[in-house]
This record gives sequence, structure tokens and C-alpha cells, in this order.
Amino acid sequence: MENILGYYLMPHPPIIIPDIGKGEEKKIEETSLACNKIGREVADIKPDTIIIITPHATMFSDAIAISDEEKISGDLSQFRCTNIKMDIPIDKEFNVKLRTECHVEGIPSVLVDSELLRRYNVNYELDHGSIVPLYFINKYYKDYKLVHITYSMIGDVNLYKFGMEIKNVAEKLNRKAVIIASGDLSHKLKEEGPYSYSPYGELFDKALLGNLEKGDVLGAFNMNKTMISEAGQCGLNSVYILLGAMEGKEIKGELLSYEGTFGVGYGVMKLSRQQQDRNYLDELTKYKEEKLKAKLDESNSYVKLARENLNHYFSHGKSIEDISNLPKELLNERHGVFVSLKKFGNLRGCIGTIAPTTGSVGEEIIRNSIEAAMSDPRFPEVSEDEMDDIDISVDVLMDSEPCNKEDLDPKKYGVIVSLGMRRGLLLPDLEGVNTVDEQLQIACDKADIDFDDDYKIERFEVVRYKEG
Repeated sequence: MENILGYYLMPHPPIIIPDIGKGEEKKIEETSLACNKIGREVADIKPDTIIIITPHATMFSDAIAISDEEKISGDLSQFRCTNIKMDIPIDKEFNVKLRTECHVEGIPSVLVDSELLRRYNVNYELDHGSIVPLYFINKYYKDYKLVHITYSMIGDVNLYKFGMEIKNVAEKLNRKAVIIASGDLSHKLKEEGPYSYSPYGELFDKALLGNLEKGDVLGAFNMNKTMISEAGQCGLNSVYILLGAMEGKEIKGELLSYEGTFGVGYGVMKLSRQQQDRNYLDELTKYKEEKLKAKLDESNSYVKLARENLNHYFSHGKSIEDISNLPKELLNERHGVFVSLKKFGNLRGCIGTIAPTTGSVGEEIIRNSIEAAMSDPRFPEVSEDEMDDIDISVDVLMDSEPCNKEDLDPKKYGVIVSLGMRRGLLLPDLEGVNTVDEQLQIACDKADIDFDDDYKIERFEVVRYKEG
């Protein structure tokens, strides 16, 4: 017997609510009609529990957050709407069981309440990513308890496994439930949208919705990383959890509507489990293993050395000592080197040297890869079990030269600012650094130099090596 009886992807544009849109909501009428259809369907199901996954409540980088007080309340006053208020009881039994099952399976999750969130100077409240979808449910049905989940950047497979535990708990508690993945698609569909236009926006929306319609779970997990990064979306991680809750059967999606009127993609979809059995988790695990192997096989000698050195460190407690077999390019040149570690696209550690401090680039990589993993003060030490999810890049710094501000280009040149003993460096071609002033400001901040001080500027080029 199925316990989760409805699976939905819903957007959360506040403008869709008439008191906020004040007529503008009519421009996304198809989205409104589709959301109302879901509201009526949920009313027909009469679930005991609604599970909603949102990107807009307090998010922790290392654990999925599960709101856990007797109830949760919220309104849309931040959008100048004071008459839309919600006060919904929480299914605490479901929460506790879900947290327990996640602990057993090693899935990072945490129960959050007012006391915990006060430590981070945020309130325990219902966010607009939940209120907007629930607005359409509450029109037709209110006799439910809520499981309110904020996803985390713990990796797509972990999110999928979390979804599997939602399904598991619903079955163990015999809870009749529906699950809603709240998320908007690309925010970069138009120049007049909330972010600058990107051609990747439309590509992302078509790819994700197409994969869901076809029931292509592997396709949803194997979309182009650049496209995902450039799309400016907030729905994909919610979808990963939703798909995990459907594990065990082939799936199919029915697209109820899609609109991008305001430069943001609003997709409304109903998904269903089919009769045919299918173990997507095994397929995803195998795919990840093959992808990691391919990444290692295709890597250049620079990043390969960094990874092999880290693996050696975790196995033997020390770095590689015998460098006699390294390729000539790693032994015969001396340069400063930065090693960067990223996990799920987020920086996990970065340490480097402006000028060479060892006898070769290879030795520089060996030293700085360990430093990046274990000694970056911004992050806890990297653990061995994280390595499969980490991407490594190595920047080899060319000699710097004095220059003026007008000689800089943040995409081509890195920058060094110095004043007395204070010195700050910023690598070139970093995400979010688009202007010379932005580049100089960050470099000055690193060196504790005032932006308007009379500091020296040097520029340098790098050769960047990435994995895969």
C-alpha cells in the first residue's frame, strides 16, 4: 500500500497571490490554475501530513533542517501583505522518526527550533517558499500536519537518500501523506528579470522539466554543471529529495504549466510512481563511481598529483615523499601554486603561495594540497570520506609585475596589493568577481588595507588545471 499519495513540484512566486500581485498575477494565470488544481487534488487525498521542501527557510551548509516545534507560523508581510497568515501544526512524531532514520543511515540532518535558530540570529518561522504553495492547498484543505524541510548542500545523492527516508518513515508510521518540492526554476530568462539574462536559463528549465516528464532520473542528476550553475535556480535540490521519495519504481511526470513571464521559470508538475520496479539508487551510485574513475583517468598531472597526495595523506598520515617519478614539468619549474578544493560547487579549502617556497612545482602542489585540506582557517579539516565529492584545481602563478589599476582585467589577471608588510592576493577569473574595483576591494580586505589607501598593485597570470 502506498502511503505517499501525491508528488508535486510547485513554484513560490509571491506575486501570484492577488493581494501582492495587484493584477500582475494575471500574467501568470496558467501557473495559478495549475497550483489550484494541485490544491483540489490534495483535498481529495485528505493527507494526514504534508511534507514540503523549501530553499528559503534557514539553511545549514552541512545538514538538512527539519522544523521541530509544536507548530510553525508565518506571513507575507515582507511583501507588504498582512492578511495572508498561516499557523500550522507540525508532525513531530514524523520528525523524530525521520531524524532517527537519517542518523542510522549517515544522512546529515538536524531538528531545529526557536532556541537553536536564535544562536544564528534568525527566527523560527514559515518562509515564503512554503507559504505560497500552501496558500493553494489551504484554499481547499487544512486538516493536516506539516513536515517542514529546508534542503542543504550535502550532495545530490545524499538528498536523494533523504527522500528515500521520507518514504520509509511514511510507511513505518502508516502516514497518509503528500510531498511538495517547492522551487523556482531559472531566474535568468530575461534581462528584466531578478538576475541578468543567461542563455543557460532556458536550457536548464527545458532539460529539468523534460527529464522529469520522461521519468529520466539519471538525466536529472547528470545535467551539465555549468548550465546548473549559470541558470540561477532554487528548485533542483528540492527535486532531488522528491525523486528519492519515489525510489523503487519507474516514474512519470505530467507538466501542468510552465511560464517565464517575469524572467523566472515557474514549473508546476505532478509526478507519479509507475508499476515497473526500478532501483535508481544503485544506478546513481554506479554512475557516480564511473564518473569519479573517468575524472581520475582524464586528469592532468597537476591535479592528479594533488589528489594522489591527499589520498596518500589519508592512508599513511603523511604526504608523498618520493617525487623522482613525477613528470618533468612538475620537477623542472618553480612557481607559486594555489590548490583549491570545491565540494558540490562550493569552496571547501584553498591555500597557496605567491612565490615558490620549495624546489619545484610538484613539491609546491604536495605541500599546498595538504594545507588546503587541513589548514584553511575558514573551514573544518577535510575528511577522507569527503574526497569522492571534492573537485580539485591547481593554479600555477606566473611572475608578477607592477601595474596600475587601468592595467587590470579580473578575468585574465590575478592581483596583489601591498602596503608596508600587509599583502593581499586574489586569483583571476573567480565567480562573482566581474570588475576591477571588486577585485581590488577583496584583495584589500584580505590584507586589511583601506581601498582608498596608496597601495602598490601587481598583476600576474595563472595557468589553471582542473580535474576531468
